[in-house]
Amino acid sequence: MARAATLSRSVSLFQAFLREQSDPDLFYGVLAEDSVRQLSEHVPLDGATVLDVGGGPGYFADAFRGAGATYVGLEPDAGEMVARGEPQPGTVRASGEALPIRSAAVDVCYSSNVLEHVRSPWTMTAEMVRVTRPGGTVFLSFTPWLSPHGGHETGPWHYLGGMRARRRYAARHGREPKNRFGESLFPVSVGGALRWARNCPDVDVVARYPRYHPWWATWVVAVPGLRELVSWNLVIVMRRR
Repeated sequence: MARAATLSRSVSLFQAFLREQSDPDLFYGVLAEDSVRQLSEHVPLDGATVLDVGGGPGYFADAFRGAGATYVGLEPDAGEMVARGEPQPGTVRASGEALPIRSAAVDVCYSSNVLEHVRSPWTMTAEMVRVTRPGGTVFLSFTPWLSPHGGHETGPWHYLGGMRARRRYAARHGREPKNRFGESLFPVSVGGALRWARNCPDVDVVARYPRYHPWWATWVVAVPGLRELVSWNLVIVMRRR
């Protein structure tokens, strides 16, 4: 993780994160620009073909295209695709667990904050590896279940159980949460993701770090237990063999 990951950057991201629900364009715009900078530390994007798995309404499209990449978004939810109006050009509606992309087709397969919303997360990660060309990069980022935001809008009550937190939210707000435990939100751990990556025969792990932390806090990923609570968001960067 580069020294550009400063404490001031972390504070700026956290401030934007506080407005995710009220002003998603602001939050995802800030996150997209930061993500392109972060990914560029691992792979040149100019001229690369990037597949964004779970790209929603295309928040990241402009940032990737601005870096010179050919951007292809993939989103399973029709409602998410049109959350900002018309679907982003170049976006495909499909499941991350069955990517309609031929093997070894893309230079970079990217996924941000999607894995915890997938019923079979390791099926999705295997699909991401499959569609990436040899020598290409797989960038995976997700929110661990035991982190403070693991329950998303139902947190911190998710620490008492996902279904209990979901019922409490519905009773309090008179509606189901957007991220419904057992349907569109599932527990994924840092340890489980790292084990999957280490045991995948088709990739080499290039880096793993807490996405929003300053560079000097990357050590937390090496500490079992603690990493589940304080990582907030885990990044695993893999190179396709």
